[in-house]
Amino acid sequence: MAILLYVEDDWQIAGPVCRDLEERGYTVRWLRSGENAASEAEGCQLAVLDVMLPGLDGFTVGQRLKKAYPGMPVLMLSARTSIDDKLQGLEFADDYLTKPFHPDELAARIGVLLRRSGQTASAPLVLKHLTVYEDENRVVHTDSGEEIPLTGKQFHIFFYLLRHLGQILTKEQIYEAVWNEPYLEGDKTLMVHIRYLREKLERDPAAPEIIETIRGIGYRIKP
Repeated sequence: MAILLYVEDDWQIAGPVCRDLEERGYTVRWLRSGENAASEAEGCQLAVLDVMLPGLDGFTVGQRLKKAYPGMPVLMLSARTSIDDKLQGLEFADDYLTKPFHPDELAARIGVLLRRSGQTASAPLVLKHLTVYEDENRVVHTDSGEEIPLTGKQFHIFFYLLRHLGQILTKEQIYEAVWNEPYLEGDKTLMVHIRYLREKLERDPAAPEIIETIRGIGYRIKP
């Protein structure tokens, strides 16, 4: 899945946006100012920029990003609704979305920009009996050809494990990455989600081939 650069100084806005995009499978690099945006953008497939930022404004940050990474789409977010502001943004940006916005609209616009820029053409990943289309947020059972529906949290857990393929991840790492809050020892929430995820993904949930339990530590997906 694509890596997104997100520059927004208001954490009350950024927190829900980051969580929603990560639940959809994206990796989000969140910055509270645009000072280091050019260096942080390396390896990213798209930038989402607020216009009103401390220090450098979003227009300046976006212009610098376009100069450094001409092929990377830039999506501007702003409470400014005047036609002059929109035209100023669209002189260099690929899209301009006014606040407040619905998460589904933001995700849809990001998907369109990624497809236009050719950033969603990576090959699917084959894991045992599963074919994973990361760019399309789809998991297909190879034997039946049917798509496996996952909830937002199941999707986020699975793709977080996939992004660390072969690596043993602790329960704390997984929980804090997915729920964006501290893990409390003894909390069974992650274990319950893993059980339901296995019921959907594994041929035999009692003998999992995809999500391996590392006793006393956490989980991993073996390549």
